[in-house]
Amino acid sequence: MVPKTSPSRPTPTPRRKPLNEKHIISFLFAICVLITLFLGTLLFAFKALDLPAISSVSQYHPLQATEILDRHGKVMERIYIENRTVLSLSKMPPLLPKAFVAAEDGRFYDHPGLDFWSVFRAFINNAREGRRSQGGSTITQQVARSLLLSPEKTYLRKFKEAILAWRIDSLLSKEEILYIYLNQIYLGGGAYGVEAAAQVYFSKHVQELTLGEMAILAGLPQAPSRYSPFEHLERAQQRQRYVLNRMVEDGYVSGDAARRAFVSAVELKEPESAALSNSGYFVQLVRKRAEQELGVSLNYAGVRIFTTLDPAMQVAASRAVRQGVMASLVRSSGKSVTKGGHKEMPQGALVSIEACTGRVRALVGGLDFTASPFDRATQGRRSAGSVFKPLIYATALENGFGPQSMILDAPLSIRGHGGKLWQPQNFSGQFHGETTLSEALTHSLNVVAVRLLQKVGVDKVRDLAKSAGISEPITADLSLALGATGVSLLEITGAYAPFVCGGQFTSPILITRIEDGAGRVLMKNKPESRRVLDAKVAAEMQRMLAAVISDGTGKRAGGLPGLCGGKTGTTDENRDAWFVGFTRMLITGVWLGYDQNRSLGREETGGRAAAPIWLDFMRQAQ
Repeated sequence: MVPKTSPSRPTPTPRRKPLNEKHIISFLFAICVLITLFLGTLLFAFKALDLPAISSVSQYHPLQATEILDRHGKVMERIYIENRTVLSLSKMPPLLPKAFVAAEDGRFYDHPGLDFWSVFRAFINNAREGRRSQGGSTITQQVARSLLLSPEKTYLRKFKEAILAWRIDSLLSKEEILYIYLNQIYLGGGAYGVEAAAQVYFSKHVQELTLGEMAILAGLPQAPSRYSPFEHLERAQQRQRYVLNRMVEDGYVSGDAARRAFVSAVELKEPESAALSNSGYFVQLVRKRAEQELGVSLNYAGVRIFTTLDPAMQVAASRAVRQGVMASLVRSSGKSVTKGGHKEMPQGALVSIEACTGRVRALVGGLDFTASPFDRATQGRRSAGSVFKPLIYATALENGFGPQSMILDAPLSIRGHGGKLWQPQNFSGQFHGETTLSEALTHSLNVVAVRLLQKVGVDKVRDLAKSAGISEPITADLSLALGATGVSLLEITGAYAPFVCGGQFTSPILITRIEDGAGRVLMKNKPESRRVLDAKVAAEMQRMLAAVISDGTGKRAGGLPGLCGGKTGTTDENRDAWFVGFTRMLITGVWLGYDQNRSLGREETGGRAAAPIWLDFMRQAQ
């Protein structure tokens, strides 16, 4: 038994004066008379009362929470109308059901759904304690109340509850009743059932609970708010002691085990919502795609969604984006903004994809999901700038050009629609004459890109872009050479996969599989993979993009060991800063810009603003 003098026990509440023996005997006699009358009216009640059918109890299919899990199988987010995860008794630790039986209905296995002796015992114990410490409803009555009756507190409802409990006990086995009870019972904190409660109070699965934690949960059904360990820890510990003592009395645990459980520290840990952590944008996108796949709201689906997210990479991505955006803001305006920011501050996004598998390991769609759930990594389509150029160069290599092919970098005038003259300029305002394709890509020469697009044809470049995952609309004129087409960060990052994977494109995925509550696989995601470039062309592009980092506009992304390549991008008036780069393991894209589509600042280019974020993240992620 757990001693009442335990040093961890709070000072007991002063007891009220107990009832004397004469009063108790009189009460018991009155109860016996009432039992006789009660049993005599049961047959009448079966016909006279409007009782609900109990067939729904035997076909127990409650609302369950949908769980979204990271790549390691850890729950990131639960989505629900009722926060519940149904578990069979075999998946619960054996002592957990026993703790609830001991606390709520010690004679559960002996009575037919109603237990008059427990009512008497509850009255006597309550009288002795001078307060209500035990209830009289059996577990079966609680099941009947929860599934079949309204919450109103009337004598008629209590009478119906008793009859329904009797009928349920004749229909179901004790194990079936206990299975329903442990998954249906409300345990406070928005949690229905023991698995959800274990997550809410301890951030654990039920299989991981200690005896002391089980006793905390088993003490909650009587009054979840009153005994909440979050709000009333001392009361919860008093109730825990009561449950442990009942388990000792019923022979479920030894006195020594109960004492150790009571004095052992119980660590409370509320689960963190993805909306308040680093993964809100990722979870939002997973939810959208899963609902499209299943054709039902995840509030009602009750499924487990296994995703590709790497939590450590996600933390690194969020930190790198925030620090990089703040550094850009300080450089351009001399101002610093605390967490949360304000409406008109630059935003940032990052996507990192495992090379050649398409698995998205990190996705950041903005600085603060709670403040702004708009996902700039997937929902925003911004002008791509020069990060689109590798697709033009790859098309050229597929059509007879080579890295050392010469092309003229000199003033160019093009007559457009309506006779308007277009004269593309290099970012530096200078021209370099005859130059190789490799040098032109290294230094991001705009005029060369336009001339190259003229030679290979817009349609061929558009075809490659679509094959590499860029969705319509794609600009159909020569301005495509300067990235004057809207792309999402996820798309343009995925489009670099052929340069790493021997010409093979694999579509990015966030979900690996979806299972129902019983573990049956509803969907297994096999990413689409296809060859879009010749392997030799892919290898040449890889070397050319490596030179961008070693010798060109992407120098600020340098410093990683091994293969490393990428491309900077900056749009008109520095409205967008891009960097998409790769190693053998990861392809990562970064974007910075204002939602209001205004300038980041005169010096805030892709090489200066975005490339350092890429490097910061990749150093932590590799």
